[in-house]
Amino acid sequence: QVQLVESGGGLVQPGGSLRLFCAASGQIFSMYSLGWFRQAPGKERHIVAAVGWRGDNMKYADFVKGRFTISRDNAKTYLQMNRLKPEDTAVYFCAMSRTIYPLPTGPASYDYWGQGTQVTVSS
Repeated sequence: QVQLVESGGGLVQPGGSLRLFCAASGQIFSMYSLGWFRQAPGKERHIVAAVGWRGDNMKYADFVKGRFTISRDNAKTYLQMNRLKPEDTAVYFCAMSRTIYPLPTGPASYDYWGQGTQVTVSS
């Protein structure tokens, strides 16, 4: 089983920026998809962004398009978050999926998960 560890969360003012980082280790496969999800208190876990195994195919949730950018370098993935809003406040999770195509966006398609990092957008 692989391990994923996220970092980079914190408190930021509305309109500010944060960059999240995730590193995977252990018995990983050569080809896999990576994704970022978020979950607010009392809400379901939703996809934020996903990136394919070659790093050239990305999908974004409608509520982050134009503000967030996902990227990867093999077993590492980043989520650049700009123009943050209070409604972006949530625990953000990094996840890995053995499904390569089509690029999955549902939580059930992801096999391994990180512990989550808290992002709070508030004055």
